[in-house]
Amino acid sequence: MADIEPRAESRPQARPRRQAKALPLPDQVALVLQGGGALGSYQAGVIDGLADSGIEIDWVAGISIGAVNAAIFAGNPPERRVERLRAFWDKVTSALPSFPIFPNDHVREWLHEWSAGFVLATGVPGFFQPRALSPMLAVPGTPEALSYYDTSPLVETLDELIDWDLLNDGPVRLSVGAVDVESGNFRYFDTARERLDARHVMASGALPPGLPPVEIDGRLWWDGGLVSNTPLTHVLDNQTAEMLVFQIDLFASLDDRPRTIMDVMAREKEIRFSSRTRQVTDQLMRLRTEREAIRKVLAKLPESLKNDADVVALAERAAEQPVSLVHLIYRANAWEGGSRDFEFSARTMREHWLAGREAVGETMANARLVAENIIDGKTAAFDLTQR
Repeated sequence: MADIEPRAESRPQARPRRQAKALPLPDQVALVLQGGGALGSYQAGVIDGLADSGIEIDWVAGISIGAVNAAIFAGNPPERRVERLRAFWDKVTSALPSFPIFPNDHVREWLHEWSAGFVLATGVPGFFQPRALSPMLAVPGTPEALSYYDTSPLVETLDELIDWDLLNDGPVRLSVGAVDVESGNFRYFDTARERLDARHVMASGALPPGLPPVEIDGRLWWDGGLVSNTPLTHVLDNQTAEMLVFQIDLFASLDDRPRTIMDVMAREKEIRFSSRTRQVTDQLMRLRTEREAIRKVLAKLPESLKNDADVVALAERAAEQPVSLVHLIYRANAWEGGSRDFEFSARTMREHWLAGREAVGETMANARLVAENIIDGKTAAFDLTQR
């Protein structure tokens, strides 16, 4: 992606910085986690890789499964984060073993779809389970009438894996997005403004009609991915210093032409979720380009106009801190069809995890451009992994 030219005067003075193995770290480092169900183990692998690279995260924001990973991250000390993430992903994939690897993609795809069907029929350990009674037969207005699955197992899982006091009072800021069922309004629950618990994390991942809405302060909340599958807007809107953002996307925007009906189902889901993320990212970067142009023009004004009320107001609207946005995007295997986001098998989870670690390794090996961008105080977006 093209760099956005910085102001000449914006180049920061040399000063001590936090330093990772391959990158100087700016004042704020954020991790942005998209929704995507079972694909969230890729995010856990990325977190594992970032930890190995010495990247210190100050702020983690998530939607849906990204909210679960984010809460586990923020609710544990650095030395336990990967261990607790591993415990979560081992638990939710424990019902489906590590099947043998088949050299034929068609056989692997069949097994993949069978595994997803097993999840639909039996649920996911420590996450959700099918209701004994069809919602069609339940009393209208009750939780049983509003979803096919019961998510009460997730409450116990989150409470087991997360230190809620650390999550709320610790050094890592957490933001999770959800949608008000009645008004349709989207909002972020944020530890910078309020105390969060399991309800807020579960609300962010309450995808209808499978999972039930979550009640918080008398309102019902659904999965934030219904409106936006990336929390990037919230992070950049609340940026207070120069920032490095790792955006972990679970659906790629580019893929081959579909050849089968399963390819069609997979591609439709990729386009639906990745297009929202790409639209948000492109719009934010475009706005920053426009603000940069405004600042350049304002810098050319004579001193006699610098204190004009309209000029001052425009300068305030155009002011912002630089951001380096690094994309890490999961790119599906040929055998992964439209059910990939609810295929919770142990082998697939481990493959996703490994792919996340490898993406970080590849990104760090090519991080020179990002490092230069941070030092120079520019704003730019990067995808440093192979397409």
